[in-house]
This record gives sequence, C-alpha cells and structure tokens, in this order.
Amino acid sequence: MHMEPASALFSVMSIFAIIIYLGMLGLFVYAFVLFVKLARRGITALDLYIEEKRGNRLE
Repeated sequence: MHMEPASALFSVMSIFAIIIYLGMLGLFVYAFVLFVKLARRGITALDLYIEEKRGNRLE
C-alpha cells in the first residue's frame, strides 16, 4: 500500500504537534511546581516579617 505525500506529511506534522503539546504540558507542570514553591517561601517570609513587626511593637 502506497501512502500519498500529503497524508504522509500530515501524519508527520501531527506527530510533531503531539510532541510539542506534550513538551508544553511538561513545561506548564514544571512552572506550576516552581510557582507553588515560590508562593510557599513568600508566605513564610511574610509570616516572619509580620511576627517581627508585632514583636517589636508589643515590647
């Protein structure tokens, strides 16, 4: 069975599209994990800052 050039090109392009889609999905998950880590550090720093300011004001 012989595949026509247009359908062969379409199948190759769809494979590349799937690979790009999976790569972008992986990058999104990685960026989300980094964002969650940054948010947790920011919350911790804000808690320490608030505690320091409250401690100084109450003395």
